[in-house]
Amino acid sequence: MRTIIALLLAAAVASSPAAAHAATDERRTHTGTIDGADFRVELPERWNGTLVLYSHPYYTPEMDFPIGHANRTETADWLLDHGYALAASNFRGSGFVVEDALTDQLNLLDWFTRNVGTPRHTVTTGSSMGAAIAIMLAERHPRRIDGVAAMCGPLDLNGTWNLALDVTFALRTLLAPDAGIELVRPDDPAASVAALDAAVAEAVETPAGRARIALAAGFANVDGWSSAHQPRPDTLEGRVRAMAALVRQVFVGAFGPGSRADLERRAGGNPSFNVGVNYRQQLARSTQRDLVHRAYRDAGLDLGADLAALARTPRIAPDPGALAYMYRHAVPRGTARVPVVTLHNVADAADPAHERWYADRVARRGDRDDLRQLWVGRATHCAFSAAEEITTMRALFERIDTGRWPSTRPARLNAAAARFDEPLHKVFDFETFTDLPRPPAFTVFTPGRPLRPSA
Repeated sequence: MRTIIALLLAAAVASSPAAAHAATDERRTHTGTIDGADFRVELPERWNGTLVLYSHPYYTPEMDFPIGHANRTETADWLLDHGYALAASNFRGSGFVVEDALTDQLNLLDWFTRNVGTPRHTVTTGSSMGAAIAIMLAERHPRRIDGVAAMCGPLDLNGTWNLALDVTFALRTLLAPDAGIELVRPDDPAASVAALDAAVAEAVETPAGRARIALAAGFANVDGWSSAHQPRPDTLEGRVRAMAALVRQVFVGAFGPGSRADLERRAGGNPSFNVGVNYRQQLARSTQRDLVHRAYRDAGLDLGADLAALARTPRIAPDPGALAYMYRHAVPRGTARVPVVTLHNVADAADPAHERWYADRVARRGDRDDLRQLWVGRATHCAFSAAEEITTMRALFERIDTGRWPSTRPARLNAAAARFDEPLHKVFDFETFTDLPRPPAFTVFTPGRPLRPSA
């Protein structure tokens, strides 16, 4: 039984576009719960008929975030000021909630249609994991979704968990083989996370340890640049220390053994594997190959010996049912049949190669002209200004309204973004937890090839 609380009855109006416009001559907020998923809807003073449906990133259970409507609040404010209605669900619970999210967002869209009105256009957007959700919503419901803006997405979510396994497998093998670290099906996830984190923290203080961290990070194309406010480090040690920070935050923290319990509960077992993976070949394809070789030379270590150690270490197999679950719920197909624009930093632990993987799927199964992929010459995850996000979304809105993409050349995008006032140019830096103005940084970029793509 669907349960709606808060302002549902007061919000109920006829569901025609004309009635919706008449009902929103003042700004309104609607909150409630649908089947256990809290939601929030924001209506502008005068709705222009377009609804922007936002899907949030991956949250671990200890995170407690209010329901947001964009990667940056200034982006949401601009959309409201310009007549766009906003809707977002917090989904049922935290963790790897993709299956629930695909249902919760559709339920929210149904609620909006019944209680506010039928949108003339519905655009799905999302950041990080939410970017993949936004794309999959369009793939599954092309008659209800008119466009997608996917921000900083690890779009191949199944491949993301495999990459996390590769990184932690290498760390355990090379740094702490006797520490009792359980990478999958962990009995004590917290202990395994603590042991992995301690191993990286200790290793980064020595040249040999840094070389091995670089090798593990290279298996996921982790760039040695982790600050949105600082240039890429100009020393080998500085770059590997940046890699180590990202490894600890992302691959040990967010996607390490501590998160496996939730993933495996939802998937019905362990979906990740490295059976058949040749790590020598994976390094050869890595964007960080040269840095790894240099780090091993500087440390006086035998790279071949460490690769041989990885090769003879027993591998991890998936549970077939759990792997099938991921292909059902966590692998976009490239068949959205609506315009899609992606936005990604050139250096991000959510490997930019995900965009190349998705473009290849669109080329095989969809229409290449439906896709535009934009790049920002900056490091770290989702490090965009509101000006850059709004400029990206305006390109999508124009494509939906006219049937043609505007120019997405970096010079044109930077000029458009530069017209916004200074408060819309702040960029958040995960490394320092500071939010500072930065100039628009759209750029031309070709990502590396994905290292563990889902077929």
